Amino acid sequence: MKFDKHFPTDKLKDYIKYYVVSENDWESEYKVFPSSGLVIGFQYKGQLATIRNSKESKLASAGITGIADSYKTFKNSADIGTVLVYFTEIGFTHFSPNPANELFNLSLSLDDIFEKSKVHEVEEKLEIASTDKQRIKIVEQFLLTQFKNIQTDKLIVEAIKLIYQSKGAIRIKELNEKLFISQSPFEKRFRQVVGTTAKKFASIVRFNSVLDNMKEAKSMTEIYYENNFFDQAHFIKNFKQFTGDTPENFKRFL
Repeated sequence: MKFDKHFPTDKLKDYIKYYVVSENDWESEYKVFPSSGLVIGFQYKGQLATIRNSKESKLASAGITGIADSYKTFKNSADIGTVLVYFTEIGFTHFSPNPANELFNLSLSLDDIFEKSKVHEVEEKLEIASTDKQRIKIVEQFLLTQFKNIQTDKLIVEAIKLIYQSKGAIRIKELNEKLFISQSPFEKRFRQVVGTTAKKFASIVRFNSVLDNMKEAKSMTEIYYENNFFDQAHFIKNFKQFTGDTPENFKRFL
C-alpha cells in the first residue's frame, strides 16, 4: 500500500495542508476518523464505496467529504489509486461559494460543488497521467482555477488557534469572551468557514489529541486526564462515537 504526501505551492499553502497519492493492490474495508478539515478525492483507477448499516454505496470517482462527528467506513476495490486533497480548517471557503457546513457528515460527488465539465476534465487527465508528479500537478492546476482570493476571516482563524492551544478543551463561552463576540454571530461564521460548530470542532481536536497520546507509553487514565476528561464514562462514550470502539480495544491494535 502507498500513502505518499506532497505539499502545495506557496499560493495554496494556507488553504491546502497537503496532497496524498494513495494506492492499494488489495480490496479492503477501513474506518476514517473525524478530522479538522474537508477532503477531496480523485480516483484515477478503481472504485470506492461507503458502508453504513451493512449497506454498500458506491461513490463517484471524484468526490468530497465534509467534516463528520463520527467515523465513516469505506471499502476500496482492488488496484485502486486516489489523489486526496486535505484542506486546512479555513481552506474550503477559498475554493467554493458553498458554506462548508452544507457538507457536514456528507460525502458528495465533486460535480455537486464544482462545474461538471471541469471535474471531468481533471478525471480524464488523471486517467492518462503516468507519474505522481503529473497527478499532483493536474489536481493543483484545477484548484488554482477555482481559487477565490477572498479575505480570510481572521476572527475564525484566531478561534481555531485558541481551540488547538487548549487541545479542544476550551469552553465556547470562554472563546466568545476572548474574541469579544456574542455566541450567535460567532457560531454562524464558524460553521460557514470551518464546516461544523465550534463545540463539535473542539471535540474533534480533542479526539485527535487523544489519538496522538495513544501512540505514547501512557496509561488510559493519564490520557483522559491530560485531555480534560474528568469522567471516565464520558471519555469512553466520546471515544466510541468517534471510532466505534472502546479506548482499550483501540489502543491494543496500535
